[in-house]
Amino acid sequence: MAPRIGDVIEIPIVDQYAYAHYSHEHKTYGALLRVMPATFAARPSDFEWISGAEPQFLCFFPLVAAIKQGLVERAGRAHLAEAAQAFPVFRASVRAADGWGPWWLWDGEKEWRIGALQTGMEQLPIRGVINDTLLVERIRSGWRAERDA
Repeated sequence: MAPRIGDVIEIPIVDQYAYAHYSHEHKTYGALLRVMPATFAARPSDFEWISGAEPQFLCFFPLVAAIKQGLVERAGRAHLAEAAQAFPVFRASVRAADGWGPWWLWDGEKEWRIGALQTGMEQLPIRGVINDTLLVERIRSGWRAERDA
């Protein structure tokens, strides 16, 4: 059965499990995951906590392929909170020898150049698709989007 919006995705992390909430599907970038900051020794019996939890980061991820390969699995379902239902605005840039820039914002349909990030924009998620190795690394390291500004 194909994953559905609202599915909770279990991500094995050595001897722990991390969880993400599948919130959107984009025609180009695929599944958007809201990755939670907590890890667990065993699968929780209920996932309603995930609806109100603040994610550690958001990322696009090849979810169907990862499920087929047994890298992640659907662990349950949870209501998608109202705040998580709107497609988020992402930021994108290229790294140059002297730092990042210029910056662009993207709302899932259109993109616009802003030049420098304004205060608070460093917390916007970064547009791009990540693989399972980077997903696990980011969870384990406590990575957050604002560290790449």
